[in-house]
Amino acid sequence: MNQILLWLRAHRRGVAALAAGLAALGIFVLARRDRAAMDWWLSHISMPIKRGVSFLVDPLPCSACELGATVLIAAALVLLVRAVRRRRFASWVLHMAVLLVWGYAAVCGLWGTQYYGTTFAEKAGMTAPPVSVEELAAVTDYFAARVNETAPLVDRDANGLFAVDKREILDGCTGLYDPLTERWPFLSGPERRPKPALYSKLMSAWGFTGYLCPLVGESTLNVDSPAVFLPVTVAHELAHQRGVAAEQEANFVGVMAATASPKADYAYSGWLFGYLHLSNALYAADPALAAESYQTLCEGARTDLADNNAYWKQWEGPVKETGEKVYTTFLQGYGQSLGMRSYGACVDLLVQEFLPNTSTSD
Repeated sequence: MNQILLWLRAHRRGVAALAAGLAALGIFVLARRDRAAMDWWLSHISMPIKRGVSFLVDPLPCSACELGATVLIAAALVLLVRAVRRRRFASWVLHMAVLLVWGYAAVCGLWGTQYYGTTFAEKAGMTAPPVSVEELAAVTDYFAARVNETAPLVDRDANGLFAVDKREILDGCTGLYDPLTERWPFLSGPERRPKPALYSKLMSAWGFTGYLCPLVGESTLNVDSPAVFLPVTVAHELAHQRGVAAEQEANFVGVMAATASPKADYAYSGWLFGYLHLSNALYAADPALAAESYQTLCEGARTDLADNNAYWKQWEGPVKETGEKVYTTFLQGYGQSLGMRSYGACVDLLVQEFLPNTSTSD
């Protein structure tokens, strides 16, 4: 017991830092119940910090998040070896605990708070009422028609696959949100470049196509997966960057931004991504109607979907399952009760938005 007390006394600063980090997490848990407090924090603290930091890292040619994570992991391993040699493993554990607790507290403060502020749908005045099978089928067919219109406009390779250069896609998102900010001014924000992920294959193994780093407000994209959904994924991550937290809402906003783009690669990617979500929902409700809708897709779109399915099938296994479980737990920790399934919840918003167009579509 005396040795423990002596150790705690010798490391009182580390222990105090750990206690302060846990206290900060406790404050977050209590404060997140207050919507007004969360909105104030987002407007005056969280978003300004992320926009400021993202401005500083924007000129980097690589992902600042990946760079920082690589340095931290390498440093932690070096310090671990040194601690074992000097018989100071307990000190290393304490320091790592302080780093992890404060890191998570920063994630909660700069990102987790967004889940408890006013949602996109609330700001936009969208109610997303219940959807009937007939309405869902009509909007699915509408998206299929738009897919068929835009599919011939994109570059394709000898096998008929979407073949737009990935660097061109990443560089082509300037002004992507201009049409949406005219309608929804709260989506306004500074332009930031999406970065290609150095560890793209690792992201694929975990089932990720992109992410927004909560600490620096920077978007990092998987550039190993098929390019057909890269444009709409860029739009999705930029939605997060502009304050849309919930995945289902970021999917909807991403589709809206991509389909409004004058660039054929973005428009096609957005329509196809929206169609995929709608048709999956329709299949769950009425497989026969979903099959009929799929038959209306042009050959180019079917080829792209088959290629995308084949790519992700190769990554199926325990690593991807673990990644999905970890992210599901992460979402549920912020009250996103649908977990990974909330990626399909954008369907209601898509139906509400586009159903009026179906009466005049061909």
